[in-house]
Amino acid sequence: MFKKSLALMEIEKLISSLREQQNRNGSWHFCFEGGPMTDSFVIMLFQSLQLQEDSLIRSLAERLLAAQQPNGAWKLYEDEPEGNLTATVQAYNALLFAGSLRKTDEKMKKAEQFIIKKGGLKNIHFMTKWMLAANGQIPWPAGFYIPMHLLLLPRSSPLHFYSLSSYARIHFIPMMVGLNKRVKIRSPHTPDLSHLYRTSREELWKAEEHEERGILKAIQEETMKAKQLPFYLKQKGYHYAEKYMLNRIERDGLLLSYGSATIFMIYALLGLGYKRSSPLIQRALRGLKSLAFPLKHTFHIENSTSIVWDTGLLSYALQRAGISKNHPMVKSAVQYLLSKQHNRLGDWSVNNPGTHPGGWGFSETNSIHPDNDDTAAALRSLSGWAKSSDAAGAAWTRGTNWLLSMQNKDGGWGAFEKDVNSPLLTLLPLENAGDAATDPSTADLTGRVLEFLGHYAKVKVGHPSADRGITWLKQHQEKDGSWYGRWGVCYIYGTWAALTGLHACGTPQSDKAVNKGITWLKSIQLEDGGWGESCNSAEMKTFIPLTESTIVQTAWALNALLCYVPKSDNSIQKGMGRLSQLLTSGPYETYPTGIGLPGQFFINYHSYPAIFSLLAFSAYCADE
Repeated sequence: MFKKSLALMEIEKLISSLREQQNRNGSWHFCFEGGPMTDSFVIMLFQSLQLQEDSLIRSLAERLLAAQQPNGAWKLYEDEPEGNLTATVQAYNALLFAGSLRKTDEKMKKAEQFIIKKGGLKNIHFMTKWMLAANGQIPWPAGFYIPMHLLLLPRSSPLHFYSLSSYARIHFIPMMVGLNKRVKIRSPHTPDLSHLYRTSREELWKAEEHEERGILKAIQEETMKAKQLPFYLKQKGYHYAEKYMLNRIERDGLLLSYGSATIFMIYALLGLGYKRSSPLIQRALRGLKSLAFPLKHTFHIENSTSIVWDTGLLSYALQRAGISKNHPMVKSAVQYLLSKQHNRLGDWSVNNPGTHPGGWGFSETNSIHPDNDDTAAALRSLSGWAKSSDAAGAAWTRGTNWLLSMQNKDGGWGAFEKDVNSPLLTLLPLENAGDAATDPSTADLTGRVLEFLGHYAKVKVGHPSADRGITWLKQHQEKDGSWYGRWGVCYIYGTWAALTGLHACGTPQSDKAVNKGITWLKSIQLEDGGWGESCNSAEMKTFIPLTESTIVQTAWALNALLCYVPKSDNSIQKGMGRLSQLLTSGPYETYPTGIGLPGQFFINYHSYPAIFSLLAFSAYCADE
């Protein structure tokens, strides 16, 4: 039997560590660590603009070089087969831009061989192709333009700009401008990549031809029509795009708080005629530098900070561990969260008119791009204060009303917006269109929102919102009993979110969906006692186990099982023992368990081992 005293000891160690890491303003800032993309893109941008940032560029290059595999490739996760072509091109190019290595160096020769083996630049992700073109390293697609007047289509059209997800919109707008303006920023640092083409210049942008992807043909037809449009209408599209970007720049200069979108915006503004010395561009560059997070002896450019997210989850986890709401750690975190509640309308209001702002965003400077997961996380933390503080109570009520209003027509919840789920957009001839172009209901978001509503807002079985959410979850359970999670890896994440949400709303263990979920979780427990799932699950859309367990995924599974399974159950006992071991010497401690884009951007949340281990140990110590 795993002793409760051991769990309490682990809790105390975690609390002590978090106490030391809390910032003076009550927040926590852990690294939101991605792969090579952001470091590589910043090196490319800064070197193309010939900025005097030698120290930062050298540090970013050192991190990239340290991540190269023996076969010359770069990987996005440890067990990725062979390596990732796009990530390898990003890192290879950035190291040449930085001047860290030459093409003739042995490490670069190996990288070149891997790239050529995988088909060269034709086969990399379109966002990286865009960056190469914007830096004059490959040609833009000949004769291809995206008609800017498409941005002006009314919302009554079958497809319009707001049919896209907010994530897609904020990246596509600057990419459209850069493509159409044929932006090309070169400098003496720009390397020649023609040896990696492995095809004709004209073939580099050729999309895969699938019969169902007729949207590409439609865009090409619109391109031909656009040539006949009056000049003023084309310009109106550019003005719309420019205004859209400018109105979404946060106070730190970042575009909607995304580093990647900000990089694209800088190229787009240059294409629109802005000078490099423009205050807007200079502020954006400072914003990108502010995303540099120290990692051991190097720096990493976060694509966004996760400060609000981490603070909401950590302050809630501390309260679940028995820390009083009046304890300085919790009290200062709650004050911080209260200061970050949104009070401005954002794009979410387009499909949800008449609702007052009240959500929370992911990053510290995010003021207009709230999401349902962050809002639920902040509200959990505030719940203890809601009844004793007028300010916290008002904020909690406003946030809860906003969260309820964001429920989709199908009964689930998406991430950022309401009812942005057109199936036509998943047919776009672009990688990850099915993952990024829309913002549909997902099991992880629906489960997490229900978990908050059920536990803290008394939204239980019988309440219309709960019933619709529960129905959605049951309709989207996989045949094997799992649920797919969009924003975490992956089936373990989705199943954890779904089961904890169902439990909070009062769904009993006798329920068929709950039973299937529990049985599935038990069936995938590894021999070492824990749970582990590969990032490859997100790409293959089927569960792929790791050979060893991870801290975070073990904690997710335990949190889900502890909702329904007795602590004496063998799966719980083995899992708790393994979690305790992993916290001391986990072989996959740095394994990414968050997802941005499957196959392109996976995330190692440095806060997650503490958050979810604390919740698991606290659940184990709680009274039956």
